[in-house]
Amino acid sequence: MNTVLRRLRDLGCFPLLVVIASTATADRVPPRQTLAPHELRASVAPPAIVWPTPAMPSGAIEFESAEQRHLRAVVITKALEQPWSIAFLPDGSMLVTERPGRLRIVRHGVLDARPIQGIPTVKTGGEGGLEGLMDVVLHPRFSENRWVYFTYHKPAPDGDGATTLGRGTWTGTALIDVRDIFESGATGTEASRIVFGRDGMIYMTISAPGSGPQIGRSQDTDDYAGKVVRLRDDGSIPADNPFVGRRGYKPGIYTVGHRNGHALAINPETGEVWQTEQGPSGGDEINIIRAGRNYGWPLVSYGRDYWGPRISNRPSREDLEDPIVVWLPSIGLTGMTFYTGDRFPHWKRNVFVAGLREGGIPRTGQIQRIEFNDKWEELRREPMLLELKQRMRDIRQGPDGLLYVLTAEDQGTLFRIEPAEERHQTISKLR
Repeated sequence: MNTVLRRLRDLGCFPLLVVIASTATADRVPPRQTLAPHELRASVAPPAIVWPTPAMPSGAIEFESAEQRHLRAVVITKALEQPWSIAFLPDGSMLVTERPGRLRIVRHGVLDARPIQGIPTVKTGGEGGLEGLMDVVLHPRFSENRWVYFTYHKPAPDGDGATTLGRGTWTGTALIDVRDIFESGATGTEASRIVFGRDGMIYMTISAPGSGPQIGRSQDTDDYAGKVVRLRDDGSIPADNPFVGRRGYKPGIYTVGHRNGHALAINPETGEVWQTEQGPSGGDEINIIRAGRNYGWPLVSYGRDYWGPRISNRPSREDLEDPIVVWLPSIGLTGMTFYTGDRFPHWKRNVFVAGLREGGIPRTGQIQRIEFNDKWEELRREPMLLELKQRMRDIRQGPDGLLYVLTAEDQGTLFRIEPAEERHQTISKLR
């Protein structure tokens, strides 16, 4: 190995040398604990429980669920750093964002060591440590225009990062003609997700401070923080947005009163936009996004402040939208996907969500499966893969009908969930 590295150095391949050296040592680096943003600020929350994440197993891991037995999780790569989102290209490759500002590609099940070129300068870190490169989505007519959209924190004059929507053209190896098509100007924010609705419009979450003196920004209609915005595919504002032309309202606002939107997905039967939203200590939500509505944060919440007091005196109010699913305690709700494939017939019409941890306890990250009736009312939910003890960031259904998951770790993993035979050799079984 040392001979190979010396030869690459002599040939001037320093960037590739660094990547190879980093990959070669990745499995020897002890896993680190990723702290939640509020745990980085002593004034906001009690001290964190220190219990580092264990190493992710290699290969395939066999497990079961209540209604779709005999499953396995197959590791594709463990060489990602805080991965955030997945987009599936028509040729079967996958684009993966990393929060530190890199766009990666997985081809034929192998992670390319070289990041994709074209992503602009990304502001990372921030007060809560969650600024960076976020979502990545293909245009619905990608085969015609080759447009790739991404959200990120753009460096702002005050040294912070502002949530921004970018677009570039995919060449097969890089993004070109990259430009910012919507700039919210909202700093002090965290997560951002995007999805194309059936109306052809872009829906985009912009988070807001979840604690501290600026907690009320979600209700400020002259501020994009804590909102879902609706945009045309060029980033311009549709004329039929609910607050266009209304004094004191940003024109891109579609809904208000959100805390930290970590997923957007289209209900395949109704066409509704569904959103996951992290609460503080308790109060994670799934919301159905409806034009002009107020979703209540921080006027109402099922959650508590990190020190224990209730956020509000009551969790609901008639003039504010209620969530359709609530978590008590919080699971650190993140990614979401509707299952519509044929590979898991017992999971049809189920919703899958990812979670970073449950009840503020490290090593409790998980995937949850939620089953609904024909009116989309919750019937039951099932935690899965708690045995991995990993923070789960995103879950997506792939074109092959399998589920793909990203872990939210400094040594992040991409793995897929697939059916397994009852008898399968060379698989390590979790007990």
